[in-house]
Amino acid sequence: MNTAPARRLDPAAAVAAPFDVERVRADFPILSRTVHGKPLTFLDSGASAQKPRQVIDAISRCYEAEYANIHRGVYELSAKATEAYEGARARVQRFVNARSASEIVFTKGTTEAINLVATSWGGAFLGEGDEVVLSVLEHHANIVPWQLLRERTGIVLRVVPTDEHGALLLDAYEALVGPRTRLVALTHVSNALGTVTPVAEIVRIAHAQGALVLIDGAQGIVHCPVDVQALDVDFYCFSGHKLYGPSGIGVLYGKEALLAAMPPYQGGGDMIERVTFERTTFAPPPARFEAGTPSIAGTVGLHAAIDYVASFDPAAVAAHEHDLLAYATERLSALNSIRLYGTAPGKAAIVSFTMDGVHPHDIGTILDRAGVAVRVGHHCAQPLMDHFGIAGTVRASFGLYNTRADVDRLIDGLDEVREIFG
Repeated sequence: MNTAPARRLDPAAAVAAPFDVERVRADFPILSRTVHGKPLTFLDSGASAQKPRQVIDAISRCYEAEYANIHRGVYELSAKATEAYEGARARVQRFVNARSASEIVFTKGTTEAINLVATSWGGAFLGEGDEVVLSVLEHHANIVPWQLLRERTGIVLRVVPTDEHGALLLDAYEALVGPRTRLVALTHVSNALGTVTPVAEIVRIAHAQGALVLIDGAQGIVHCPVDVQALDVDFYCFSGHKLYGPSGIGVLYGKEALLAAMPPYQGGGDMIERVTFERTTFAPPPARFEAGTPSIAGTVGLHAAIDYVASFDPAAVAAHEHDLLAYATERLSALNSIRLYGTAPGKAAIVSFTMDGVHPHDIGTILDRAGVAVRVGHHCAQPLMDHFGIAGTVRASFGLYNTRADVDRLIDGLDEVREIFG
């Protein structure tokens, strides 16, 4: 199994052995089912990816033969469960190339990870007039926590615009980052458009002004190899369920010195050293931020998911996803009634579009009857929809298991939509 830090790849230039997508599809039991009597065509991996048998089996094995609570038990099952839990932390460390396993905090997902940083680090180190830089591309999970912090502390939010293709305007970003900037919190990959932001350059500019950087990697961890040391990010967050793992488990990576300086996010078991009614002392990170019984089976499933993803040649995966994106873009562009949103170069395998005269919800309903699952609406990115002057889009997001035939079924379904709506 490959555990070395992944290399950055140009998907368009990737040279790799053929990607055996049919073999991959055989690993995902749900893809064999039908919907409304039609084979399932799942094009909503951006919301939550399906799970391979390897992940399902790992979770089942945990509950069937290996489950116990962790850290405090002296009996064998508890020791084994603790070993599995901390083994998952070490696996995440290797996957993102963190310097230490203590820099890996388990959370419920990306949303909780961002809220943790906003509440703990932001509450302790940000005050009135301090600036946090966001962008128009952000998911609500990377907007609302900072607005809540603004209400409590009086921080100022600055917003980086995008161009008409959905690309981040780097010059505008550089102009926004100044001496009052304390944190830059930006997405790695837009969940609504697939735009990939230049994280290394974002970090360089922010650090030159003394600001820290948090990256929302919910989509980035899936489509872009991540090396947190090479990128020099201060915080990086992602969710297991988008990475072919279970829901309810996520990761906050934070530089060790930053985590050590942050106060607890929640109080309870496992995040303490000593409790009296007069005073409590807290455990060092990461335990300080993992109050209560965690998602034990979730970490086991995340470990299995990372092993699964890491078993593929990253160049082959990049080439496969690029082919799907190029093919979908070509076929959708050939339909006169379709308008594509998010056409920035180097984007991830996500296509977002509208159809003239048809509400996205109607498109999604008709596609569902054809067995095609897509996302419709604002994708928890309402400021981005406002930027384009629309209420929402239809979004097709691709995963390891998708094929050109899936794209063809999407197009066939859209032809049916056009026939119905004339």
